[in-house]
Amino acid sequence: MQTLENRCEEIKKVLENKKGENVEIIDTRKGDYFVDSVIVATTLSDKHTAALLDHLKEELKPKGEQFLKVQEGEEWIVVDLGDILIHLMTEAYRQKYQIEEFLRELMSDKNR
Repeated sequence: MQTLENRCEEIKKVLENKKGENVEIIDTRKGDYFVDSVIVATTLSDKHTAALLDHLKEELKPKGEQFLKVQEGEEWIVVDLGDILIHLMTEAYRQKYQIEEFLRELMSDKNR
């Protein structure tokens, strides 16, 4: 069984190989969050968002990853792997919702 870090790096590699941009891995184990890690990637368009989801499934399911829940919108897809949450979003959505900032604040509040 791969470590959480290795699994996250594998996901990041798949996303970057398929033109996912600004892929960021956020370790949430030290905070009060419902998953151990969050991965955020910017997509080029709503079609690219859906295509990245397909690539993730093709690459990760054979390696044993279970896609427990997938929530799909046109510009934002959230993938729940149990201990990892993946956000695939267009640049506009990423700027609007600033998931990374929210998580960083949550982690820093917990560590005070």
